[in-house]
Amino acid sequence: MATRGFVLYLLSGFSVAILSVLFVSDLSGYNPDHKRPSSPNSALLHSSSYGSITDAVWPELEFNWRLVVVTLIGFLGSACGTVGGVGGGGIFVPMLTLIVGFDTKSAAALSKCMIMGASVSSVWYNIRVPHPTKEVPILDYDLALLFQPMLMLGITIGVALSVVFPYWLITVLIIILFMGTSSRSFFKGLEMWKEETILKKEMVNQQETVVNSRGELLIDTQYEPLIPREEKSPMQLLCFNLRWKMISVLLLVWVAFLALQIIKNDVEVCSAWYWVLFCLQFPIALGVFGYESVKLYKEQKKRMSTGNRESICEASIEWTAVHIAFCSLCGILGGTVGGLLGSGGGFILGPLLLEIGVIPQVASATATFVMMFSSSLSVVEFYLLKRFPIPYAVYLTLVSVCAGFWGQFLIRRMITILRRASLIVFILSGVIFASALTMGVIGIETSVEMIRNHEFMGFLGFCSSQ
Repeated sequence: MATRGFVLYLLSGFSVAILSVLFVSDLSGYNPDHKRPSSPNSALLHSSSYGSITDAVWPELEFNWRLVVVTLIGFLGSACGTVGGVGGGGIFVPMLTLIVGFDTKSAAALSKCMIMGASVSSVWYNIRVPHPTKEVPILDYDLALLFQPMLMLGITIGVALSVVFPYWLITVLIIILFMGTSSRSFFKGLEMWKEETILKKEMVNQQETVVNSRGELLIDTQYEPLIPREEKSPMQLLCFNLRWKMISVLLLVWVAFLALQIIKNDVEVCSAWYWVLFCLQFPIALGVFGYESVKLYKEQKKRMSTGNRESICEASIEWTAVHIAFCSLCGILGGTVGGLLGSGGGFILGPLLLEIGVIPQVASATATFVMMFSSSLSVVEFYLLKRFPIPYAVYLTLVSVCAGFWGQFLIRRMITILRRASLIVFILSGVIFASALTMGVIGIETSVEMIRNHEFMGFLGFCSSQ
């Protein structure tokens, strides 16, 4: 019921916001010669999508108070973002524009570098730790194969919408989405906190605690009490957590999307070849998604026929046609937000994995794993298009690499000490809420300025706005 209410909230909010464009577009005069301003919400994947009247502004990398502040905010944002599985793009873009002084398109590109760095280090950390409750990899490759292609497809759709949608509408949609997902995640965390409290009381009463050889408490509020298991060496854990066949498929999807984006950037916008290349993304994404969906659906039916109620993957939902369709829509929505905002899509994927029953540790690791592909796709293309200064990109990426690793390390220690896996959910909720505030405040301020300048507030033409 709660999930249906949340979906209804999003649909109604988005519908009202989009329909309101018909009324708002006439509030101010339209100057056809006035170019559209660059949106701080838009980390667009294509070079032609940056409709900015401003030139690239790349401050010199030098030690000063601005660099110190950016380092601290970037470190905390990357640490919390990767722990929550959301990246932190909603914090990085305003940080780089307001504090350092980058233009918005360069800030969006640097934001992708930071997300990629934090994601890579987090994935490296996660593949060297065991699953908290089961003898399976901590990365759920089935869910990664299900969501990664739809996430990348959604990013390209978000790029197109960012050109067509008025700036104020993008701001409103992001506020609606982020406030909804942060609230939903917060209440999910409260539910888990209560369950963990009950579990802790039961453990105290029974005077039983299960720890491994490193003294880490293995606790999960969703499953039965744990039993001791054989410890693996770091190298054994690394080999156990890696599934090369599935990783190869994910890499093939990544390479296919990257090749299409690079080729499309050299083709005239709205030409026949442009649309052919754009449409080629759909069979790639739908093919991989369809294969994984059929696999989960058949396995679900097979287990149901034998009376086996065990979950196929980390998600506790039943893989029916309705649930699979819901996941596909959420994957596209997450990617669309990533295209509009400059994130890796984790603002949708992280809460979604929790919603379908994935425990926080696995949800964080899997969402970060998927974000590593989506963010690195943009970084490679941005590099080829020379969209960011190399010194700043290297420095901020290194900061995020350190933050991603230490964020995962410290939060696991906190979970061990406090016996609260729900901390991950609260961090996720906090990062999304902070992003809603920063992007919302900046978006509202810019929208008000657009109204004062009598800029067009309605939908724009895709081809004419390139």
